[in-house]
Amino acid sequence: MSKLTSLIRRAPKRFSAVIAMIAAAVIVPTMVLASWGPDRPTYDWNGPAADHVVFNSFTNNPAQGDERNFMQVREASASASTYTDNIALQANKEYVINIYYHNNASTTLNDAAHGYKGVAVGAYIKAQIPGLVAKGSTRTVSQGYIGAANASPKEVWDDVAFSNATSGDLALTYVPGSATLHNFGKANGAKLSDSIVTSGAPIGYDALDGKVPGCNEFSGYVTFVVKTTQSNFSVDKQVRVQGQTEYKENVTAKAGDTLEYRIEYKNTGTLPQTNVVVKDTLPKNVNYIAGSTTLKNANNPNGKTISDNVTTTGINIGDYAPNSNAYVKFNAKVAAETALACGVNTLVNKASVQVGTSTKDDTATTTVTKTCIPNINVCELATGKIVIIKETDFNSTKYSKKLADCKKITVCELSTKKIVTIIEKEFNTSKYSKNLDDCKTPEKMVVCELSTKKIVTILKKDFNTSKYSKNLDDCKTPEEITVCELSTKKIVTILEKDFNTSKYSKNLDDCKEVPPVTPPELPTTGATENIVAVIGLGAMIASIAYYAASRRALNQ
Repeated sequence: MSKLTSLIRRAPKRFSAVIAMIAAAVIVPTMVLASWGPDRPTYDWNGPAADHVVFNSFTNNPAQGDERNFMQVREASASASTYTDNIALQANKEYVINIYYHNNASTTLNDAAHGYKGVAVGAYIKAQIPGLVAKGSTRTVSQGYIGAANASPKEVWDDVAFSNATSGDLALTYVPGSATLHNFGKANGAKLSDSIVTSGAPIGYDALDGKVPGCNEFSGYVTFVVKTTQSNFSVDKQVRVQGQTEYKENVTAKAGDTLEYRIEYKNTGTLPQTNVVVKDTLPKNVNYIAGSTTLKNANNPNGKTISDNVTTTGINIGDYAPNSNAYVKFNAKVAAETALACGVNTLVNKASVQVGTSTKDDTATTTVTKTCIPNINVCELATGKIVIIKETDFNSTKYSKKLADCKKITVCELSTKKIVTIIEKEFNTSKYSKNLDDCKTPEKMVVCELSTKKIVTILKKDFNTSKYSKNLDDCKTPEEITVCELSTKKIVTILEKDFNTSKYSKNLDDCKEVPPVTPPELPTTGATENIVAVIGLGAMIASIAYYAASRRALNQ
């Protein structure tokens, strides 16, 4: 088993403060040890651990010392290093009590292979707090207990001693809600039940489930607070329904009943008490009746009417000698039945009496039962709506307890192509479709119909590349051009796409007839030149004459 000091060195930082607090809180002071029990086998820290569940039986724990001395106390405002086994109480102070626990079973016994033999089950801590530490007492003992269902011995105990050197008796009371668990598990910081000072409160490692594995890393400690009051007194709160004769802690009433409350204060201490204040807190649905508060005490044996402030700020009922008492009474009314909840209404009100800085409470309980016919949710068949009705009004011809009978769904009405809401049970595939896209307007597109070369509008879903083209230019009439056909020298019209520069020319002049070439003039050389000129002139005259004759012939 690892030593606690080694565990402190290895612990994560988030646990260092807790571990240090354990070490500081449980170091045994150099004082006379309080008594402990029962006698049981003990173990050496450096030797083998126990082979069974047993609590606080190491005699040389490096931090705790003798674990049998596991209960210490300190004044609440003092440091953790001041824990002791014996303390002198002062009036109106709070004190912290520390109870260290350690299951001494070997850690090897915690697993399933060993049947969890080392894990304590039903583990608890309990403390007995003396209600009074009398004036002059030198040793009034408070005992702490640690136990488990499978521990041997089943329970171990230790104590601390209180002394009282003040001028009067001191009441010692547990502070509710102050019990806290401190360990290395998930339950660290958990608040323990206030049953710690009665029947005992469960403890644990990761939860308050009563399970504490064996070994020091699963150990921990519990702290809780007690407080002292110099004087002592009692509070007794009771109630009766108007017309009854006996006051009780618990009564049964009906809506609208008048309740009569009685608060008894008594000085049970040895000192006079001044400026005693009584206050009562009423629960919801119980309403104070104005002018009903009376005070009965030694000065007012027949009772007298006093302030209505008993249920608000409280009332000061004066000063009281030891063993004297007073009664404060007032009336209140239970609310009408309509304000109450169905079933049992538990109406608890609390009386508080304050003396100096000390306050004590007591309660009285009134039970009012309201019988209600439960409401149920049903489907109204005629309207298809879910409605709330009284269970007694249910009629199977009008209503259905199956709310699904009114369940509505949104569908496409095929005949109208409209999206509508219907009752689910009316759904028919011949009339409706759950696919709302069936009500959408089909998307259209404009395309070129390849077979006709026409631009047409089709449904998008009908588009087929073998029939249509999204390129509308595919439907345009091929453009024609006029060109010169070079091989024939003729002007022709062709499709522009057929144009080829080796066959055609866009320059139409390339198809014009080329005029005959006139022979060049012969050079003139003297007489010869003149002779030729004469001959040429003669030929021309002859031609003209011939032409004139022919024209005449045509006109004849």
